[in-house]
Amino acid sequence: MPEGDTIFRTATVLRTAIAGKPLVGFETPRLHATPFPPETVVRSVEARGKHLLVGFGDGRILHTHMQMSGSWHVYRPGEPWQRAEHRVRVRIDVPDAVAVCFDAPVVELLRERDLPRHPRLSALGPDLCSPDADLAEALVRLDRLPPGTEVAVALLDQRVASGVGNVYKSEVLFARRVHPFATLGDLDAATKRGLLDTASRMLRANLGGGRRTTAPGGLAVYGKAARPCPRCGTPIRSARQGETARTTYWCPSCQRAPGLEGTPR
Repeated sequence: MPEGDTIFRTATVLRTAIAGKPLVGFETPRLHATPFPPETVVRSVEARGKHLLVGFGDGRILHTHMQMSGSWHVYRPGEPWQRAEHRVRVRIDVPDAVAVCFDAPVVELLRERDLPRHPRLSALGPDLCSPDADLAEALVRLDRLPPGTEVAVALLDQRVASGVGNVYKSEVLFARRVHPFATLGDLDAATKRGLLDTASRMLRANLGGGRRTTAPGGLAVYGKAARPCPRCGTPIRSARQGETARTTYWCPSCQRAPGLEGTPR
């Protein structure tokens, strides 16, 4: 599933390609949509955590969420596509560009006035990709979760703060020396605030594109099970965690928590 920085960069590319331009074509093969009025303009493109919103001049909003399979591409008119046409979920044509969303599981057209009542979008916590993300609000939301919630699971909860995915979850916990299976009840307020601050800093440092970097040379622990910890040399561990069984990576020596002794319970 794309992280918040990926969706932010996607929104930037789409905004440059289609925002402020009139629609000359719009298709949603699996979603019935009332045709747009003539000369409707693409008004805005924005990221909200892992969600992408395209606004149109008639007041409608296209909401897409990539989950594990989706992606947006931008082409010149007539340019060959990199994926098959049957995988198209949205196609937006403007005079000099074609924006195509492939394979996204979530595609819906909303009215702007309905966004505050949308069950997922209205529940999102502060977007950690934003330079003015309200970390105090995110901390309040974090404290509303049950104290027995494992901290790695809590970091993925988009109702607390939006944008953190599986990569940043592991990287943030490593950077702050917090064991992923520690519970929120194990952590003091300063530790929790530090996790949110580090997550926001890491995400914002990667908004410009290029190779994702959270530590010297790239990533510290994510995807590096059994390789030496970059701090102490201990082999990095991995385990499935949470209801969605996402893989977490950590150093059992650098990341300790009371009673856990460096291993998952």
